[in-house]
Amino acid sequence: MPGTVNKNIAIVCNTTAGSGLSASLSERIGAALAVRKIQYTFLKEPWTNDLLEFTDVFIVGGDGTLNYFVNHYQGIKLPLVIFNGGTGNDFHWLLYGKMSFEEQLDLALSAAPKPIDLGKCNERFFINGIGVGFEGEVARGLTGKKKRAGKSSFMAMILRKIFIYRATAYCITVDDKPIPAKKYFIIDVSNGSRAGGGFHIAPEAKADDGLFDIILIDALHPIKRLRWLPVIEKGKHLGLSILQHSRAKKIFIESNELIQSHLDGEYYSAYKLEIEIMPGKLLFRY
Repeated sequence: MPGTVNKNIAIVCNTTAGSGLSASLSERIGAALAVRKIQYTFLKEPWTNDLLEFTDVFIVGGDGTLNYFVNHYQGIKLPLVIFNGGTGNDFHWLLYGKMSFEEQLDLALSAAPKPIDLGKCNERFFINGIGVGFEGEVARGLTGKKKRAGKSSFMAMILRKIFIYRATAYCITVDDKPIPAKKYFIIDVSNGSRAGGGFHIAPEAKADDGLFDIILIDALHPIKRLRWLPVIEKGKHLGLSILQHSRAKKIFIESNELIQSHLDGEYYSAYKLEIEIMPGKLLFRY
């Protein structure tokens, strides 16, 4: 394959992701690169502090692994590829859809790198999105628990929490425009279009347009939450009266209560969230 002779690829693996799937997938990638006589190195925990000797980075894991990577290697300029070795794999789905392993590997070795936006929340980075409110409560419930592949773990926790969750009031400012304080069920700030292993919460979001898709869902009676959940899962909710949809570069969220949230599925809490887009900060081959 043209252009692969001088490659030196770091295969960065989270061995705990996907209940061992990432480790076996890393081995498969290494074997495929060896057949093509492409130089590579496995990097497992703890990861090295820099990747200066490499030309490309193959990240093997899910959205949580990708979140850890962009925070560990802040400012990285190397071309990246994410392989679906986690449970949710929502950002992988955004870039590669339902490609086979062979199709994705060929693309990873031949495609020109393209810019992808990165998000920043307070002092942490994220790539797929932030969920505040009910999404944050679900993430808190899943913290430390073994997750099953796909959205089954998320769905099980949603059903545990959906009738007992209490909506919180937030003060929100979107691109310097304040929104009157009120209670919301969900506040979603999306760079990617899918979260939770298959919930199309922001179906029109693009990760290279320099904007977040922001979804504000009103506080709902538990029965209505259950009613609209399948609609949100399928991404058919943007026209509903229960929500507001906008696009913005910055959003500030504040509450008198500790804000329950997730960054790329990883639980995070604070009293203030200052969120901004960093256009084209990363390079991906896709």
